[in-house]
Amino acid sequence: MLQQKYSVTVEDLGITIETGTLAKQANGAVTIRLGETIVFVSACAATFMKPGQDFFPLTVDYREKFSAAGRFPGGFFKREGRPSEKEILTSRLCDRPLRPLFPAGFLNEVQVLGMLLSTDQVNEADILLVNGASAALMVSDIPWNGPIGCVRVAYINGAFVANPTHEQMFESSLDLIYVGNQDDMMMIEGSGDQVPEETFVAALEFAHTQVQKIIAAQRTLAAQCAKAKASFKLHKVTPENLTAVRDLIGKRLQTAVFNESKLVRQDAVGALAEEAKAALKASQGTAYDENQVKMAMEVLQEEVFREAIIEEGKRADGRKVTDLRAIECQAGVLPRVHGSAFFQRGETQNIAITTLGTTSDTQDMDGLTGGPKEKSFILHYNFPPFSVGETGRTGTPGRREIGHGALAERSLLPVMPSEDDFPYSIRVVSEIFESNGSTSMASVCAGCLSLMDAGVPITAMVAGISCGLVSKSDASGKIVKHVVLTDIIGSEDHFGDMDFKICGTRKGITGFQLDLKIHGLPHSIAVEAIKRNTETRHKILDVMEATLSAPRGELSPFAPRIETVQIDPEKIGLLIGPGGKTIRRIQDVSGAQLDINEDNSGKVNIYASTSESMKRALEEIAMLTAEIEVGKTYRGVVRGVKEFGAFVEVMPGKEGLVHVSEMADFRINQVEDVCALGDFMWVKCVGVDEKGRVRLSRKEAMAERATAGEADGDGISEKLVAAKQRAGDGGDRGGHGRSFGGDRGPRDDRGPRDGGGRGGDRGPRHGGGGGRGGDRGPRQGGGGDRGPRHGGGDRGPRHEGPRHDGGERAPRPEASSQAPQSDGFQD
Repeated sequence: MLQQKYSVTVEDLGITIETGTLAKQANGAVTIRLGETIVFVSACAATFMKPGQDFFPLTVDYREKFSAAGRFPGGFFKREGRPSEKEILTSRLCDRPLRPLFPAGFLNEVQVLGMLLSTDQVNEADILLVNGASAALMVSDIPWNGPIGCVRVAYINGAFVANPTHEQMFESSLDLIYVGNQDDMMMIEGSGDQVPEETFVAALEFAHTQVQKIIAAQRTLAAQCAKAKASFKLHKVTPENLTAVRDLIGKRLQTAVFNESKLVRQDAVGALAEEAKAALKASQGTAYDENQVKMAMEVLQEEVFREAIIEEGKRADGRKVTDLRAIECQAGVLPRVHGSAFFQRGETQNIAITTLGTTSDTQDMDGLTGGPKEKSFILHYNFPPFSVGETGRTGTPGRREIGHGALAERSLLPVMPSEDDFPYSIRVVSEIFESNGSTSMASVCAGCLSLMDAGVPITAMVAGISCGLVSKSDASGKIVKHVVLTDIIGSEDHFGDMDFKICGTRKGITGFQLDLKIHGLPHSIAVEAIKRNTETRHKILDVMEATLSAPRGELSPFAPRIETVQIDPEKIGLLIGPGGKTIRRIQDVSGAQLDINEDNSGKVNIYASTSESMKRALEEIAMLTAEIEVGKTYRGVVRGVKEFGAFVEVMPGKEGLVHVSEMADFRINQVEDVCALGDFMWVKCVGVDEKGRVRLSRKEAMAERATAGEADGDGISEKLVAAKQRAGDGGDRGGHGRSFGGDRGPRDDRGPRDGGGRGGDRGPRHGGGGGRGGDRGPRQGGGGDRGPRHGGGDRGPRHEGPRHDGGERAPRPEASSQAPQSDGFQD
């Protein structure tokens, strides 16, 4: 295995960080390994700031290479394409704790690139990216106030586990990703199965002790090989420009800021900014810099917002720090969808729509580094520009939309019913119509109501809310005064220090995410925010429960109905058919969709939009998979005709024998006289032998149907009438075979035989000659001469007409008697 020049191993966690050999031209680069999962991370900074730059352009991009798992990429082009959702979420996970630790005013572009080089599909790579990015920045010359450490924490059987494997995570009730510095929390993200508040707080404490080991290892590595930090120009508003703008707008900024309406507030502040720009441009001439006015307005607004909150407890929209904005909820707001809900909190507004699908609608996941291969619950979040009164790009979702949707999805997932209890794929789409603070939490609330409106039997209601923070620090950076804000609006998020989102039920926490703009959040303030969030969440749940207290008892009439049937696992192949032919036929004729569980258990889910469709699908499956039962009557199809009987298919792929003696209640001369391939026939199963061979009887089936007064309906009756006529109405027929027994009269009712090839005339069939020479008598006795069959002497004509290939044949004299068959002529 490749060994780089410098290496450290994290105590107890098995993480190894190396540098000094690969990518030496980057500002900083490391490889970081856990097990056999290896991630390469580089950090580079632009030497100069782009002209007109007024924000810090940090980019974090993480890519998973298929070669790391020994696989080819799918698709037409055999190389990696656009980032997957997992790659985007991992990039965001790394970006958020790195960003606040760059110096204020540092606007040079910084790019952090992560690349998965190897995966053992046991250890997840996301925490390695965060730790690797921190280490790469530590050994680089880029100014950055690190290091940070990242750890995943699971809660399994009452104990916390650091950096669990994928297999261990299936047993965990908590998935916590914790990022911290030496003193405080920097970022958290994850989900829980209604985790109690005290367990969640204890998990944060445990995680903080673990990241200290990672931070210590990075400091050791940096001591070996770190570059001296480069000097970069910091771009801040000059004191002169700040004073000029402050003097110009004066206290009018406070009047503009403190307004209940977001749009009114924006317009008022924007008008003051334009006034300041015009004034400074006129006074400064060529020295005028528009970015200086922008930065001055940012600083002054931040002062107004923060001072009012920290000193007076006064917020821009007039609320107290603990106040929740007014909430309005409605369920079932759209007529044709499977479930819908409207949710509004202040100036944040959305509609969530739930769609129910089949198990084939699950979303496949690459699972390149291990973990789940598919998911059947999906939440998508859309944030159009009109929601904030702007124009902008529309189309594919951006990173923010993917991140917000993932947060809402994992917050609702713990209360979703199991697929055994509710075997639907479920998609929730949250459409944002207005935005002013925490649209992701509105998506959780509306999403929960829409699921209930769709009749999804969720186990508990979920709500979410965000808490903010405004703080003051001393010269050392220690927070000396702070205020936790309930239900922050957009400007409080922008000018404040924290956005702490927590979702959950009345029982516990299901989802969470923390973003900071300061260098760390003390544990005590985090606990205060968690408690505030719990109190507020219960208030929101009160409003939601007043709107819809429980999932609806019935699905929407437009949602697919489902029934689950259990078949013998050995008959799965029979149901599918060659190349899927059988299951496609059933779906075509019924209009239903069939999904067979992939666990080979024999469980089949049937989805149908109408009861008729469902009934037909159930009947088709029953016929295909059922066994033939003794004593049961079936309407089958003749699949084979033999001289001893007919094989009749009574179920798809299942047939039995109707012996010639069981076709009717009189003697049948030839099976072909009664039925042909493709004829329908009513039959009754009269037995199954030890080898599974099925004996069928048409005779008993017809007797049973006659007793019940049911019509024949199998198309065989007309052929039986003709067969009876051919058998004759009287005369004795001795014996049981063709060449033994008593006398039999001539067949005076037979017409000419078209084929022959027997030359010469043939005498009447009066008696049965045994020999082949001479004249041949009738077929009824054993004596008498029989003429030759090959071109012999003349043969008397059959009175109904000559055979066209030979001489005349004498007529058959009328029989005096014929012995009836023992089962009579009753049909």
